Amino acid sequence: MDVELVNIYKTFGRVHANDGISLKVKSGTIQGILGENGAGKSTLMKILSGFIQADSGDILLDGSKVVIQSPADSVKLGIGMLHQDPQDFPPMKVIDNLIIGSPVGLFPNRKKIIKQFEELQKQFNFAISPDTYVDTLTVGERQQLEILRLLWLGAEVLILDEPTTGISASQKALLFETIRKLAAQGKAILFVSHKLDEIETLCSQVAVFRQGKNVGSMVPPYSTEHLVEMMFGKTIARSEKTCDTQDQINFEIDKLKIDDRRLVIKDVSFQIRRGEVIGLAGMEGSGQAMILRALAGIIRPTGGHIYMMDGKPDGRVDLAGKHYFQFRNLGISFLPAARLEEGLVQGLSLAEHFALAEKQEGFLIDREEVEKLSQQRISDFNIRGTPESRIEELSGGNQQRAELALMRNPLRLLLLEHPTRGLDIESSMYIWTKLKQRCAEGASILFISSDLDEVVHYSDRILVFFGGRVSPAFDASLVTIDQLGQLIGGKGWS
Repeated sequence: MDVELVNIYKTFGRVHANDGISLKVKSGTIQGILGENGAGKSTLMKILSGFIQADSGDILLDGSKVVIQSPADSVKLGIGMLHQDPQDFPPMKVIDNLIIGSPVGLFPNRKKIIKQFEELQKQFNFAISPDTYVDTLTVGERQQLEILRLLWLGAEVLILDEPTTGISASQKALLFETIRKLAAQGKAILFVSHKLDEIETLCSQVAVFRQGKNVGSMVPPYSTEHLVEMMFGKTIARSEKTCDTQDQINFEIDKLKIDDRRLVIKDVSFQIRRGEVIGLAGMEGSGQAMILRALAGIIRPTGGHIYMMDGKPDGRVDLAGKHYFQFRNLGISFLPAARLEEGLVQGLSLAEHFALAEKQEGFLIDREEVEKLSQQRISDFNIRGTPESRIEELSGGNQQRAELALMRNPLRLLLLEHPTRGLDIESSMYIWTKLKQRCAEGASILFISSDLDEVVHYSDRILVFFGGRVSPAFDASLVTIDQLGQLIGGKGWS
């Protein structure tokens, strides 16, 4: 099925998300859509998939104009979208997630549907049990489930919005293999990304968006420098790590133990110095997220100690077992990867977020003061939006900047899950510039990232996680990405 979008316009208040964008994708093509955060990529895809409606413009399928007013309309027309965050029901079984919302009636033939599901899986070398619960699946497996569901519903056009965010290297390789098979079957694929290497590896052509416009296209062989210039209107040089770790110990983790129904981590011991950045690397579900949440006071360890040094000789306070609010009041901040689910509140504006994040004095909010604060934070963190902008209307990069802008001062420890997840090159560099400012002020940072290059580049030391085991912290400057990848895969452990 050929897809054509003609002069699509969409505004959110004063922000022009799509400013006369036109794009044509033929069946059997893997069309890359590249652009910085806030360039209008996701907005255009949500218009095509019926989640939002354009202010003006036309959508044509095989040359015929169509009207798409809901996701149900798009599915009926053969268009399916794989979102950046899985759109499923974690407490339910895989087979129920497949069936829900499909036109199979009140009494579906489950045996027949399971057989169809298994046959689809064989085409793509997937191995998901239809009777398992979705909340036990990895992000990559949840993506696979959504792809299978869209194909089972008859999708001929597949939109993939930043699909490699938060998945492992092996899952990414399987995803790319799947995308190539779908294109070979005649499906039209729209692959949205800000990652140049993915576009260059996978796509047969690419359109570049900037500030709501389609500013140009390219076919292989690609020029990375030219693509970057088209994305940002300038060349981008990667920032270097400039903070120096201080000798003073900020925190000491001693024989920490965490029990989970699927994983047990024990005897984790390491120190965190002031101004230090420690990267946590490992396959998803290897325990690094549990450690981060334990250090934030969100989950309680079943053994060991979390000591915060109070600056006196041998002076320390054990935080293990204390309430999350005590951690927060001592300057420990946690920024989760699931921005809209855990870090921010959908339906609230930027101004309301800033008001809620500040220490409250009295029962009434000073609207003028909140407006002034909001404008200052929006300017300081380069957020593309207004105080009235609802948080869900912002791009992923702007949501991430908003999360950083909510942090209180002073900070002792900053805990980050995928701090540059879904962000373009310039936004990622900007985020790390802000984080390095915190380090220069004496804060320590622990962060999780599936991007091994990011882990090696920005970390002073690295902890590797594998099946509940945790390596000693080692110097990031002494390890290569290949060596790190082997440790993550279970090789080289004594």
